[in-house]
Order: sequence, then structure tokens, then C-alpha cells
Amino acid sequence: MTDQDFLDIDAYKRIDGFLRVANTAVAKAQDDSRKQGVPNVYSINGRIYFELPSGELSTVDPFPEATSRE
Repeated sequence: MTDQDFLDIDAYKRIDGFLRVANTAVAKAQDDSRKQGVPNVYSINGRIYFELPSGELSTVDPFPEATSRE
């Protein structure tokens, strides 16, 4: 690697600022979903997981009738 392959310190500071804003927004959205009783959905290693009200992750859709394609 050469010196040109690295970003300068100001770029890293801007990236850190963007990530802080994004992480805060995601945490707020997840909290809002929990308060409304909507499960947060995650993809972990290509597998879909639903966060239950207890905080437990499940592969079983808690609202199967809502995802029915009929």
C-alpha cells in the first residue's frame, strides 16, 4: 500500500460523524418499532430473524398473515 491508499484524518473524522448520525437514527427507528409492537427484522448470514417483544430473535414470522401473498 502507498500513502495514497489512505484517507486523511479529516476524511476519517467526517466518516465518523456520518456513522454516529446513522447509528443514532437506526437505534431510534428500532426503539420506535418496539414501542409500536412492530418486530425489527434482521438478516444474519443470509437468514431472516425477527426480534420478538422479549428481545429474543426468532426465525418464525410473528405476523405470518401479513406476509401472505394471497
